[in-house]
Amino acid sequence: MECQYPEDTIAELASHFESIIRILGEDPDREGLKKTPMRAAKALYYATNGYRMNMADVINGAIFTSPGSQLIIVKDIEYYSFCEHHILPFFGKVSIGYIPDGRMIGLSKLARIVDLYARRLQVQERLTSEICRAVTEQLGAKGVIVACTGEHLCMKMRGVEKQDSSTTTIEMSGVFNDNYDLQRQFFESLKV
Repeated sequence: MECQYPEDTIAELASHFESIIRILGEDPDREGLKKTPMRAAKALYYATNGYRMNMADVINGAIFTSPGSQLIIVKDIEYYSFCEHHILPFFGKVSIGYIPDGRMIGLSKLARIVDLYARRLQVQERLTSEICRAVTEQLGAKGVIVACTGEHLCMKMRGVEKQDSSTTTIEMSGVFNDNYDLQRQFFESLKV
């Protein structure tokens, strides 16, 4: 993902990082920290690129006529995000399944939709819901199901400090609601 760095925005972010470094009790002019504010500003700007993406550019016309009517699944799409409560990273994998209703989407576009929502200040529950809603709206699919697993540094490196914890969130729409056979088919395919 290519990222353009607007000078004014990066300079402003860097000045805030320099202040944070100073407030923490460090010397931002120390050899190892001299370039840190600028590097941190660029890293944060890049990691939150979802704010500067839009669905039309992400899809880029890659919706096609589909003769199929059975389950399509793209699994284990990795994502990286920031917890909006602590601004600490969380990351994991998203699997998306859908039943087409005459239209299918280029497979890589599902991964791009994940990035559009993950690369923001986020909570995993909303991330899962936003992905499901977006795929449903873009395709007019008969049904969409999204399973998202995540490891949250806000639980691992602070607070309860539970290193082996992970979170799973699931969202579904359309024919997946109350259709346990379709749900089972989706989850069984994730085990393969």
